[in-house]
Amino acid sequence: MRYPKFLQQNGTIAFVAPSFGCATEPYKSGFLSAQDKWRKQGFSLKFGPNCYVEQGVGISNTPKKCGVELTEYYCDITSDCIISCGGGELMCEILDDVDFNRIKSAEPKWYMGYSDNTNMTFLLATLCDTASVYGPCASSFGMEPWHRSLEDAMLLLQGKKLTMQGYDMWESESLKDEEHPFAPYHLTETSVIKYILPDGRTNIDSLAASDMKYSDDISQIGVRSGIVSKKPETDSNFIDFSGRLLGGCTDCLVNLLGTKYDKVSEFTKQYKEDGILWFLEACDLNLMSIRRAMWQMDHAGWFRNCKGFLIGRPRLGMGVEEFGIDHYQAAYEMIRKYNVPVLMDVDIGHLSPMMPLVCGSMARVLSDGVNYSVKMQLN
Repeated sequence: MRYPKFLQQNGTIAFVAPSFGCATEPYKSGFLSAQDKWRKQGFSLKFGPNCYVEQGVGISNTPKKCGVELTEYYCDITSDCIISCGGGELMCEILDDVDFNRIKSAEPKWYMGYSDNTNMTFLLATLCDTASVYGPCASSFGMEPWHRSLEDAMLLLQGKKLTMQGYDMWESESLKDEEHPFAPYHLTETSVIKYILPDGRTNIDSLAASDMKYSDDISQIGVRSGIVSKKPETDSNFIDFSGRLLGGCTDCLVNLLGTKYDKVSEFTKQYKEDGILWFLEACDLNLMSIRRAMWQMDHAGWFRNCKGFLIGRPRLGMGVEEFGIDHYQAAYEMIRKYNVPVLMDVDIGHLSPMMPLVCGSMARVLSDGVNYSVKMQLN
């Protein structure tokens, strides 16, 4: 795995818009505010030609112009890292115009973005063997004040923080709009992680009530129903698993599956000894779509050699049921056979805040069932 150099003091941050740009409110004002903050921190800024453009369908410009911008700015030696302007809908259409061979041969640099940017963060790892950051896009950094997750993202790009902890609260509905472009996260919901462990321990009622197999040793798992009443006294980190991080927005991932850009089998084989720690989240998928996506990735062999899963809160699936199942069952039923640890409702993706993760890095996940951390190593 190739790891880029970290962003240095007085370094240069470049911005591109391979998906939506910052042409409309509240994104334009947020982006301008973020620029002011970065300049005050001593960074120089460089802008791709599509950053303020709104001429494409689901992306900032034509696929050709977006693909050329992305290639040129990644290979440009005058910038030190890239932050995407935003997410969008059809970044997949630019891939034929991205020169991944040239990118693979270039000096690696950090690329950060999420959602539709999965088309770059994921493929940098699987096609170019190059690490990337699944993290916030540029306009988010315009908020007042910064949330700790944004500070974490910048510290990660600078190599000052590689262990991330979960956040206390999350927002179910954003207050950011055209009239309030700098609104901070509207943190109204308490973060509660859910887990399913190979020995049957879980704190998810809908899964505990299913036909999962549980141990009869109450001293080890808490109570026979599978609901953990307390962590085992002999192990302060009773959830502990490691693997090489790979993942992103499930909406985008299943769109890549089976195309010429799908090199997941080769990647998981290459890193078989490390094992894969999948991180997944969903934007526009309902519960049935999530379940179909998990089935498709499973049957395509993507989850071979998996060591565990980190699954974020689904934007459309929190607190709802479809056909008698919730979002836990939608995601888990297709992967339960792998018998690996699963953490759910973690801070990844579209229901902010989001924990920045280095796609391609080795990571160790520790949790006491309430708090959790992801320690990333660049090896």
